[in-house]
Amino acid sequence: MKIAYLFLNGELIGSKKFYLDFIENNKGDIYCADGGANICYELDIIPKEVYGDLDSIQDDVKEFYQEKNVKFIKFKVEKDYTDSELVLNEIQNKYDVIYCIAGLGGSIEHELTNINLLAKYNNIIFISEKEKIFKIDSDYEFNNMTNTKISFVIFSDEVKGLTLQGFKYNVENLDMKKGEARCISNIIIENKANLSIKSGSLLCIIKEN
Repeated sequence: MKIAYLFLNGELIGSKKFYLDFIENNKGDIYCADGGANICYELDIIPKEVYGDLDSIQDDVKEFYQEKNVKFIKFKVEKDYTDSELVLNEIQNKYDVIYCIAGLGGSIEHELTNINLLAKYNNIIFISEKEKIFKIDSDYEFNNMTNTKISFVIFSDEVKGLTLQGFKYNVENLDMKKGEARCISNIIIENKANLSIKSGSLLCIIKEN
C-alpha cells in the first residue's frame, strides 16, 4: 500500500511522539501545504515537497528546507482553491491513502473546509492523537477495535439502508436525511463489527483510546 502524509496549517493536536511513531510505523512520502511546513519542521521531519502560495511558511523554515533541497511548488496568492486542495489534486492518484495531519483544530472555517475535502477525495484520512476521521460510502468492516468509541455523521443529502452489527447500538436498514443525528456516540463491542450501506455517505469519527 502506498502511503502519503500531508501536513496542513491547522493545529497539531496531541503529542509529537504520537505523530512521529505513527509515521515511523506507516512509512510514506511527506508533503506540506504551505504553513503545514512549519508543523513538519516542529517534528524534525524533512518533507518531499511543499506546495502553496508560501505566505504562511516561516522564513527560517523555508530557508532550512531549501538548504535540504526540498522541492517547492509555488502557486499564485489569488487562486480558486485552497493550498490543501491544490496539493491533493497533484498527489491523490499516486497513493492508496493520504493521512492529513494538522487539518483539525484552529479556525472553524478552515477545519470545516478541510473536513469537506472528504466529499471530493476518497483516499484521505484526517488523524490526530484524539481521533481519526474518514468517509464511508460502501460496506466497511472494523476489526479488533473492541470498546472503541465511534460516531457516524450523515455526509450526503440522505443515507439509505444503513445496517450496523457488532456495535452497542445496532441498527438495521436505517434511512436518514441530512440534519438527523441518529448514529453518534456508539461503541464497538465485538472483535469484528460490520457496517453496510445501500446508498449515501457517512463521516466516520473514531475516538482514539
